Amino acid sequence: MTDINTGDTAWVLISAALVLLMTPGLAFFYGGMVRAKSVLNMIMMSVVTMGTIGVTWVLFGYSMAFGNSVGGLGLIGNPFEFLGLKGLAEATTGSEGHLIPALAFVGFQSAFAIIAVALISGAVADRMKFGAWLAFSIVWAILVYFPAAHWVFAFSSDDGAVVGGWIANQIKAIDFAGGTAIHINAGAAALALALVLGKRAGFGKDPMRPHNLTLVMLGAGVLWFGWFGFNAGSALGANGTAAVAWVNTLAATAAAMLGWLITEKIRDGHPTSLGAASGVVAGLVAITPACASVDIVGALAIGVIAGVACALAVGLKFRFGLDDSLDVVGVHLVGGLVGTLLIGFFATASVQVGSDEADRVNGLFYGGGLDQLWRQAVGAVAVLIYSFVVSLLIAMALKAIMGLRVSADAESEGIDQAEHAETGYDLNPLGGRLGRGALAHAMASAPPPDPAPAADDDSESTPTPKEAAK
Repeated sequence: MTDINTGDTAWVLISAALVLLMTPGLAFFYGGMVRAKSVLNMIMMSVVTMGTIGVTWVLFGYSMAFGNSVGGLGLIGNPFEFLGLKGLAEATTGSEGHLIPALAFVGFQSAFAIIAVALISGAVADRMKFGAWLAFSIVWAILVYFPAAHWVFAFSSDDGAVVGGWIANQIKAIDFAGGTAIHINAGAAALALALVLGKRAGFGKDPMRPHNLTLVMLGAGVLWFGWFGFNAGSALGANGTAAVAWVNTLAATAAAMLGWLITEKIRDGHPTSLGAASGVVAGLVAITPACASVDIVGALAIGVIAGVACALAVGLKFRFGLDDSLDVVGVHLVGGLVGTLLIGFFATASVQVGSDEADRVNGLFYGGGLDQLWRQAVGAVAVLIYSFVVSLLIAMALKAIMGLRVSADAESEGIDQAEHAETGYDLNPLGGRLGRGALAHAMASAPPPDPAPAADDDSESTPTPKEAAK
């Protein structure tokens, strides 16, 4: 690998670490949004995907996503081509002069696969069995994410030796960093899983407020930080395309946050910290597919539109009776659709510095007509329908085989205790988590209470319960 570009390699490896950090950030974001009795379970649902998807990705997931398309159809990569990452230790990827080790790309894309699955968990907070979530995450990654990633991210080689996915190469929809393969994909799956799982007990009646908005804000900040690796890192090099993506990611996210807060102020009378955090995520989602194909005006427009649209969308779940617990559908599905479709309006060839001249496109507002818009629509709708249908079937199958939902008692008392035998906040005045033996020892070794002073004849005495009753 003597021809690798060390600067590009360093940027991709740093970006991979940033994207991987987004999953703990998502865990904090989601964890703060649930009630205190569910915080650990919510965090665990995100973190455990680093295990399940990390293992499946290096075994065969990468090969399914980026292997040579089976039969040249553009539907799925050959799972045996890079089984166990064979043959990649000395391989490179990228263009001449900008080669990076293939394993750097493997690591970068693994973080995408992990967070794509973790995003779905927000729709099923408080009520899904942890074992059922593990099973769903693995099956969904194999049947839905890996194929969709192949459709969108796997590009055919110029010499025809490698055949990639049909959306990237036949339809030629633009999705720079995952608006379709990740956000629309996860949002559609969240919708299907929430429908099969059903509503939380008390949904629409009992207050289900976020228990820790500090965690929510922290999680949103970590997500925004990591998202620069998500978007700018997708340039696969320290270059002009990465710079365009970085600045657009900043601008659109800032605009979306303001758009969400203004919508809240007009609709509810006050802007909220939860709205600010949600607006940040909505902007990040929407600019993801478009970050390398629009100028700063387009980025700001996409951000504002996404902030307003997602703020309005999250309120519809109560009207339709959909218990999308943490608004995965309202933010990721709607935000992904907004960003993907608006490329057809705001794309401009002037900023697409990483593309060949023949591959640069203009949207409707820049003289390109409707050509790119229909391509974006086909890509978005195809992923949405496929993900929803297959996710629905997976959920129904798992419900019949092992059950999806915890018991009513577990849901009422707290899924943290029922599923993990832990609590997120230990409020025991003795400190620590005490078992029966340790608790008995602590109580036995505690000093006895001071005896009550003897009452004088003319002093008032505290009546016993029986005396008080009389």
